[in-house]
Amino acid sequence: MARYAIGDIQGCYHAFQALLKRIHFDSEHDQLWLVGDLVNRGSGSLEVLRWCYAHRDCLKVVLGNHDLHALVVADGIVAAHRGDTLDALLAAPDKEVLLNWLRHQHLIYFEDDHLMVHAGLLPQWRAEQALDYAAEVEAALQGEHYLDFLTHMYGNYPNRWDEAVTGIDRLRLITNAMTRLRVCTREGEMEFKFKGELQDIPQGYMPWFDVPARATKGIAVIFGHWSALGLQQRKNLYALDTGCLWGGKLSAMNIDTKAVVQVDADKLDKPVPILKV
Repeated sequence: MARYAIGDIQGCYHAFQALLKRIHFDSEHDQLWLVGDLVNRGSGSLEVLRWCYAHRDCLKVVLGNHDLHALVVADGIVAAHRGDTLDALLAAPDKEVLLNWLRHQHLIYFEDDHLMVHAGLLPQWRAEQALDYAAEVEAALQGEHYLDFLTHMYGNYPNRWDEAVTGIDRLRLITNAMTRLRVCTREGEMEFKFKGELQDIPQGYMPWFDVPARATKGIAVIFGHWSALGLQQRKNLYALDTGCLWGGKLSAMNIDTKAVVQVDADKLDKPVPILKV
C-alpha cells in the first residue's frame, strides 16, 4: 500500500485526475491524504467532491477554509464571494449528500507520527492537545446545531490562544488556526491578512512553523493553504500547496518515502467567466 498526501485541489479536477494517473493511484490498495480546500475557485468543485465521495473509503481528509466557506454559502449564511465557483455544486441534485460528507471530515488527522492540518498549529499546542481542540470544533460542526457554529464562525478574534476562552470564541480561534494561519508572533498571536512570500512577512511576525518553541517540532506536519510558500520539505515539515489554481502545479508526496510527484495546472480547470447581459 502506498500513502500519498496531496496539496490544495480547489476544484482543479483535471489536474487532480492527471496527478492520480501520474502516481498510478490504486483505490483498492492505496490511500490519499488530502490537505483541505478540495473546492472553490477552480471549475470542477462538484466533480472533485463526487470523486472524493465515491472513493471515501481510501481517503483521509482535513477541512480547509474554502471547504468551510462552501458549507456557509450552501446554508445561506453568507453570500458567495466574487471569484467563488460553487454554483454547479450548489445546484447539483446530490449536493446534500456531498456537503454532509464534507461537513463530517476532520480538522486534523494524525497517524504514525504524521499530523495533517490545512493551515497550521499554534506554537503552544502539543499534538495531543491539537487533536482534542479539533475534536471540539468537529463536534460542533457535525452536531445537531451545526448552523449555530457556522453562523458565528467568521471573524479574526480572538487571535491568541488562551485556555480560558470558551464558547464560540474558542471554536472560532481553533478553526482559524487550523484553516487560516500562516504567520504569527513568537507568542502565537495570529495575523490573517498576509498571503505573500517569506521575505515579505510583516515585522514582528514569522511563519507559524518557525516559532522557536513550537511544541510540535518533534512530529511530521503536512499542510497546505499557503500557495506563495510553495513546496517545502524540511525536517518534520511538508508544505504541499504549490498553487495549481494560480497556474502552478498540483503536488503529491509519498508519505513514507517523501518523494514528490507534480503535474502542471490544466487550462480546463480555469473558471469560465459569467457574462451578464
